[in-house]
Amino acid sequence: NSEPDKFYIMNIHEYQGKEILASYGVRIQRGIVANNAVEAVAAAKQLTAETGTGWHVIKAQIHAGGRGKGGGVKLAKNLQQVEEIAEQIIGMQLITPQTSAEGKKVNKVLVAEDVYYPGESETSEFYVSVLLNRGTGRNMIMYSTEGGMDIEEVAEHTPHLIFTEEIDPTVGLQGFQARRIAFNLGLSGNAFKEMVKFIDSLYNAYVGSDASMFEINPVLKTSDNKIMAVDAKVNIDDNALYRQAKYAEMRDIREENPIEVEAKEVGLNYVDLDGTVGCMVNGAGLAMATMDLIKYAGFEPANFLDVGGTADAKRVETAFRIILKDPNVKAILINIFGGIVRCDRVAQGVVDAYKNMGDAINVPIIVRLQGTNAEIAKELIDNSGMPILSAVQFQEAADQVKAA
Repeated sequence: NSEPDKFYIMNIHEYQGKEILASYGVRIQRGIVANNAVEAVAAAKQLTAETGTGWHVIKAQIHAGGRGKGGGVKLAKNLQQVEEIAEQIIGMQLITPQTSAEGKKVNKVLVAEDVYYPGESETSEFYVSVLLNRGTGRNMIMYSTEGGMDIEEVAEHTPHLIFTEEIDPTVGLQGFQARRIAFNLGLSGNAFKEMVKFIDSLYNAYVGSDASMFEINPVLKTSDNKIMAVDAKVNIDDNALYRQAKYAEMRDIREENPIEVEAKEVGLNYVDLDGTVGCMVNGAGLAMATMDLIKYAGFEPANFLDVGGTADAKRVETAFRIILKDPNVKAILINIFGGIVRCDRVAQGVVDAYKNMGDAINVPIIVRLQGTNAEIAKELIDNSGMPILSAVQFQEAADQVKAA
């Protein structure tokens, strides 16, 4: 998937998502974060004193789902097991269905209370998420009786078990909608009332935190008919961080691609991809079209990179250096439309950047410039004495990539 959506959301850890939920009155599985085994044991003792829990769940904190399948969520029945499991998990490369093949390093764990205790009724797990339905432009609550498992599998094999509730933005979540959700989940009595309150508080948390998604899987009905969030996957809308300073501080750059972090710091819109052809383009739409062009030519794009409207020598050089940090890049395609920025200025920037970088550029570069002063720009590149290939037409650029 080559969509640059990553730039408009900020992922946070489970324990941080739960902090937000608790601040809005959502009942959560309580836990304490630990950075090492000693802290984990201390956290377990504190939890036992505060909650009375005898067992503890040790949960790896990384920005990826499916942690249990990779051995990142384990039950400890005594303090010795808490220490042993924390030792195992902290520092491991955790591989899940949502990570790359090398996985993600675990830097901390959440030591959580055991909430699956025996009682007057059976426990039940549900799935609840709040997100934006882009098709209707409305927030939507998606929910299912099939909690604790991959919702994608539920959607594929038993789609009739997934329900949705759309919220009219002019009036917000209505009481009857929260009650319908509790009813469709088959709840009654105290559990029904608890779920109505849970849904209301969850929706308030989603709106109040400027989130783009809250996914609670599972939502647990305990044996004494309480409703609580056992997990929390939360994405915050990047564009709202200027008014959500306390959530901006939750960002953990260790969980992010280091090249993307560096690009963001210098104001470049960059998303790392798996291909071999580096892209440098101005404008997100043209960038997407350029990636399509590369795929059409039989290759895969190595990145999404929008340099914006000011493609001068310094910016082009910065973009070159970031693209070349990816060892998989075998060629770079620069595709610029000269509307706001003149093509000859971009061409001069490319030539100057190439001169400044010297031997650092060791892959073929294809430049396609269209728009204001495009012909002058082509002459500049052709007469530069640099091994830069120029193109005018889209297809010509694709052919140059093939030849390179």
